[in-house]
Amino acid sequence: MAKPPSRSKKDTSPASTDSSSPASSTNEDISQQVDPGSATITVTAVEVPELTEQEQRDRLLLERKVERAFFEAGKALAQLRDRRLYRSTHRTFEEYCRDRFGYTHRRVNYLIAGSVVFDNIVMGTNCSQNEEVDKTRLNPSRILPTNEGQVRPLAQLEPQ
Repeated sequence: MAKPPSRSKKDTSPASTDSSSPASSTNEDISQQVDPGSATITVTAVEVPELTEQEQRDRLLLERKVERAFFEAGKALAQLRDRRLYRSTHRTFEEYCRDRFGYTHRRVNYLIAGSVVFDNIVMGTNCSQNEEVDKTRLNPSRILPTNEGQVRPLAQLEPQ
């Protein structure tokens, strides 16, 4: 194994020069040691409390919202387009999406088509998007797509 190139020695002594503190003895200048690779560094562990049941439920609910963000974005874009809610500031929907969201025409179409496919999947598996029951329990038969790219190939198929 090749030895790494040597570096110039830098002063690595702590900012505090109080030698009575126990931390300063562990942070001594390792460049003075024969083998700096064998230096011992003391790390203080911080105990992180476990999540409460309510926090676990909240996390799961928020994670599900993030996972279906493409679905909600596609639904919102479809409504903006269909109701022409962009007309007070832009001549076309494409201009509006480019200026407001930085989305290309293609990206908007992918999101809208993805939301339609997502709806078809949810309805086809008898899952309600607004269902609050069983959201905290793991259900392996209820794995839904988490991004538009996962449903893009399905957009060309009939809903059945």
